[in-house]
Amino acid sequence: MNESTNRPAVTLYYDGLCPLCSREIAHYRKKAAGDALRFIDITDPKFHAAEQGLDGKRVHRIMHVKVGAELRVGLDAFIAVWDAIPSYRWLARTARLPGLHAILNLGYHSFAVVRPWLPRRKSPLCESGLAASDAVPERKCRLNKSAP
Repeated sequence: MNESTNRPAVTLYYDGLCPLCSREIAHYRKKAAGDALRFIDITDPKFHAAEQGLDGKRVHRIMHVKVGAELRVGLDAFIAVWDAIPSYRWLARTARLPGLHAILNLGYHSFAVVRPWLPRRKSPLCESGLAASDAVPERKCRLNKSAP
């Protein structure tokens, strides 16, 4: 529970090797008040999806958030994040509108399909050959070798 707002704790799982994702997370870190959001990098070698009750492959494909014990994915994960940031609550309310929610959901899933092919940061785990299957899937290591 977020003590400053009496809202359930929000845990955001993000891809730290994705430059676009990392910029967005840095922005959310600045905007979030106190303990409104907890950030977990899914490419950290200490991260194990199963320990968090998550599917290791799925968490790398689409964004996951836990609101308390409730899992939300995709657009609904973003809405939970926006809802946890006071200056973005209007965006969360707007994104929930039925017609707009469907359009945004389609847009998010279209982006999620191409996101793995965007340039990535290099992982020291890939360079050393020690990539943990949960933390840095081999496919990401292969992509990293050609990334700038």
